[in-house]
Amino acid sequence: MSGRIMEKLNLYGLSHLFITVFLHNLSTFMVVPAITDVTMAALCPGQDECSIAIYLTGFQQAADNVPESGRSTAFGILSGIGSSAFVCGTLAARFLSTAQTFQVSTFAAVLGAVYMQIFLRDSVMDQNNVLCTPIISQGKPIISCKSKSNMPLLKALRSLQDLTSFLNSSKIITQAAIVAFFSNLADVGFHGSMMYYLKAQFHFDKNHFADLMIISGIAGTVSQLFLMPIFAPTLGEARLLSIGLFFHFLHMFIYSIAWSSWVPYAAAMFSILFVFSQPCIRSIVSKQVDPHEQGRAQGCISGICSIAHIVSPLVFSPLTALFLSEKAPFSFPGFSILCIGIASMISFFQSMMLRVVPPILS
Repeated sequence: MSGRIMEKLNLYGLSHLFITVFLHNLSTFMVVPAITDVTMAALCPGQDECSIAIYLTGFQQAADNVPESGRSTAFGILSGIGSSAFVCGTLAARFLSTAQTFQVSTFAAVLGAVYMQIFLRDSVMDQNNVLCTPIISQGKPIISCKSKSNMPLLKALRSLQDLTSFLNSSKIITQAAIVAFFSNLADVGFHGSMMYYLKAQFHFDKNHFADLMIISGIAGTVSQLFLMPIFAPTLGEARLLSIGLFFHFLHMFIYSIAWSSWVPYAAAMFSILFVFSQPCIRSIVSKQVDPHEQGRAQGCISGICSIAHIVSPLVFSPLTALFLSEKAPFSFPGFSILCIGIASMISFFQSMMLRVVPPILS
C-alpha cells in the first residue's frame, strides 16, 4: 500500500515538473520565429542579409525519483513536453503579431515562475524538517534522509578540479560528455545560423520559420512521447543515441545543400529521429552513478552543454556571416551549416565507441 502511495507522490511531483517545463519552453520558443525579423528590421531594414544581425544573435546565445529501468522513458517524456511547448509556442507565433508574441511570451514566463513556486517541490520534508529523497527500488519505497547542508545532491560543481575529477571517474561519463559537447555545439550553431541562412537564400520570414518549426516540433513530440518509450528498452540508449546523432547530421547536410524552398520543410521531418540524442545522453549518465550523485552528474553534463553554448556562436556566427556576404571565399551559402553538421558527425563517431556497462543499482 505504501509503495503505491510513493508512486502516486512521484507522479504528482513529475506532473508539476512537466507543467513548469512546458510553460518555460512555451515562453521561450514563442519569440524564436520573430527574433530574426525583429533583429533584421532594427539593424538592416529592407535587407535579406545582415552580418551585424548574425553576430548579435551569437552574442545573445552567449530527476532521481525514477528507477533505472524507466529513466530513458522519463527523460524522453520530459523532452517531449519541451517539444510540445515548442509546437504550441511556434503555432502561437504564427498567428500573433510581433508585439503580441512578446507580450504573451512574457505572461507565460511569469505564469511558469509562479506555478513552480506554488506547486513544485524538490523533495519531501519529514517531521523534523529534514530533506528526504524518495527512491523506488524493486517496487519498495526507500526514504533516504539527510540534512540540507550535507546533501550531495544539492552541491554544485564549484571548481574546474571538481569537474575534471568527475569526468575522469568513468570512461563512459567522459565519452558521454564529449558527445554532449559536440552535439550541443552543432545544435546551438544550427539554430543560430539556420534562420539567417534561409532568409538570405529563400527570403523566409516569421511565418515561414513558424511553419518550419511546427513541422519539426510535431515530429519531435510524437517521437519522444510515443516512439522513444518503445525503442529505448529494445534498442538501448547507446544505439538510439547513435541513430539520433546520425540523422542530426543528415538533417543539417540537407539544409546546407538546399536547392529549393521546399527542401527545408522535408528536412524538418528528420526531427522524428534526431530528437533521441539528448534524452539518451542524460539517461546513460544517470545510470552510471549512485542515486545520491544524480544532481552532480546531470549538473556536470549541463555544464559541458553550457560551454558548448558559449563556444558555438563564437565559431559559427562569423562563418555564417562570411559565407552569406559578398566576401565569401567561394559560392556556398550553406557552408557554415555543413561545418555545423560535421560537429554533429564527430559526436556520432564518439557515440559509436560507447560501451554502456550495467547500471548501478539503487
